[in-house]
Amino acid sequence: MSRLHIVITAIGAIFFLWFALPSFAIFSIGSVTGMALSALVVFYGIFYQRVHIFLNFLWRNFAGKTVLICMSLFLLVVALVALWETVKIVGAAMHHPPENTTAVVLGCSVKGERPSTVLNERLKAAYKYLSENEKAHCVLSGGQGPGEDISEAECMYRYLTEKGIGPERLLKEDKSTNTNENLKFSLDILKEQGLEGPITIITSEFHEYRANAAAEKLGIKSYSTPSHTFFLYLPTFYVRELYGILYYMF
Repeated sequence: MSRLHIVITAIGAIFFLWFALPSFAIFSIGSVTGMALSALVVFYGIFYQRVHIFLNFLWRNFAGKTVLICMSLFLLVVALVALWETVKIVGAAMHHPPENTTAVVLGCSVKGERPSTVLNERLKAAYKYLSENEKAHCVLSGGQGPGEDISEAECMYRYLTEKGIGPERLLKEDKSTNTNENLKFSLDILKEQGLEGPITIITSEFHEYRANAAAEKLGIKSYSTPSHTFFLYLPTFYVRELYGILYYMF
């Protein structure tokens, strides 16, 4: 095995572990896709000679050549779509709000009565934003799902009030079960409170594009205040979000 293929195998193995380790806590289509692609890289690094022989064999006949060309075009389209989505994700996360813009924090899973790792990261971002923008109000959005002893909104409320954020600045929306409902129900609460106007969405950086797109569909002008995902979880959530954007579009 050449040095190049040792490096390729090592890179594939590292990424396989990067996707596999979080799957014990968070198993999703992002985990499966990441592990499958990483396993293919490892397979190629180890068996590259046999792979090349097989590809050359296919290329020598019309049917095989057609299959290879179609596969290559498909992979090119997938790569271009992923690149486009990545540009959108990064761009949305950098669309920062004016001072004291009303905030909406999107919920994530609660473990009993405690925030999950991802929700904890969003709450850190919310606390920082509300501390720096002392006139801003905030909607805490998230219902109660399986395995949650309290609603996500209540969990966020407890966290922020314990950190010293005034309860009069916080509004709880505890009925939603997905991003669209988060924003729709939060908008209803803001209208009731006379807080109509632009909002900043506090959520994970990988989720900002889809959240802002959902806000736009509801006629809400929105900005982004992203949280920073724990590096071990980021690849899994990023790949899952690529699927999520496509699902949302179609």
